[in-house]
Amino acid sequence: MSKAYQLSVKQILLIAAFSSFVTFSITSCLMNLNNPEGKPNESNQIAFAEANPETPIPGVSDPSKVSDEQNSIEVYRAVAPGVVSIKTSARFEDFFGREFEEESGSGSGSVIDKQGHILTNYHVIEGASKLTVSFGGDKVYPATVVGGDPDTDLAVIKIDAPPSELTVVEFGNSDKLVVGQKVLAIGNPFGLDRTLTTGVISALQRPIRARNGRLIDAAIQTDASINPGNSGGPLLDKYGRMIGINSQILSPAGGSVGIGFAIPVNIAKRVVPQLIQFGEVKRPKLGALLRSVEELIQRGYRLPVDSGLVILQVLPGGSADLAGLRGVTPEGFLGDIIISIDGQKMNNLDDLYRFLDKKQVGDSVQVEVYRNGKILTVPMKLTTLPSRTPIRRRF
Repeated sequence: MSKAYQLSVKQILLIAAFSSFVTFSITSCLMNLNNPEGKPNESNQIAFAEANPETPIPGVSDPSKVSDEQNSIEVYRAVAPGVVSIKTSARFEDFFGREFEEESGSGSGSVIDKQGHILTNYHVIEGASKLTVSFGGDKVYPATVVGGDPDTDLAVIKIDAPPSELTVVEFGNSDKLVVGQKVLAIGNPFGLDRTLTTGVISALQRPIRARNGRLIDAAIQTDASINPGNSGGPLLDKYGRMIGINSQILSPAGGSVGIGFAIPVNIAKRVVPQLIQFGEVKRPKLGALLRSVEELIQRGYRLPVDSGLVILQVLPGGSADLAGLRGVTPEGFLGDIIISIDGQKMNNLDDLYRFLDKKQVGDSVQVEVYRNGKILTVPMKLTTLPSRTPIRRRF
């Protein structure tokens, strides 16, 4: 191989260190609002079965037959009892090494079944050592984490409460939304229990990023006022059904400026059953540390192709390793560069995110790679990540 494509050990370490940095576009201003092969079992599928999304939930009249004001009143009355306030505590260590626990944040959530499961954002409960849930009164329930998915910023927690005290927030259909339609948000901004705000869908298909840098495609943009503490609460349609999970705002000052983002509920429909059954989402991963060719060229590295994903390291036992793909050698020689997968160009990591989101564990794909001056096609079976020592930003 040409020396032009040999990297020094120092360069390899610099690239690996740089892998933790995420270059944001407009979503760099986004704030988190907080101060498979696995298949869902039948009971979970029944629990999250969707009624006609254009039929009002009990307690809500046909929106076409009442005023807009009356519709807002009815939706709030019907849904608010199922929206909870979540308080989190975390353990800290003082200067003398003594541990203590104190309140660390707050957020919102929605009751999604009579078993006490509550849907919220992953960033609301991330790092918490203790969770409590309140329905707005004096009764406070301790909660446990059932499962979390940092890639979609969704999590499920559970409380032990009588089914008679639980109002389920029903799921709608986020695939049929249109810009301009009415939405309502219920949550706990700044700790103010069960606050209602209304607005419209401002845009659809907005790309946002989870805290771990993972792309969340097709987010719902709304001008319904949401603020810190709304995280995890429901975004509702005029029928009283949840169409999104409020997650982020675009704000230079930390308050609402009329640009909020919600994770589409249809993503939750895919994720929640796995979180309840497995505690995680079993999605395919390549098991490799990757950087885009374009990114490295911009940083001054000379590479033999203009686009693709450079494999810096493969994780033993992962999809890439089992397929025989190669990372940078100990001597610093360039490994494989992924050009495309199943004919889809891999220009950046977001292209890979989108591709893998449509695949399941066990699927077979064809990977086109540049290796030693040649273009090869390598068959690969997609697996989950093995339970081994992690490396940063594995895909």
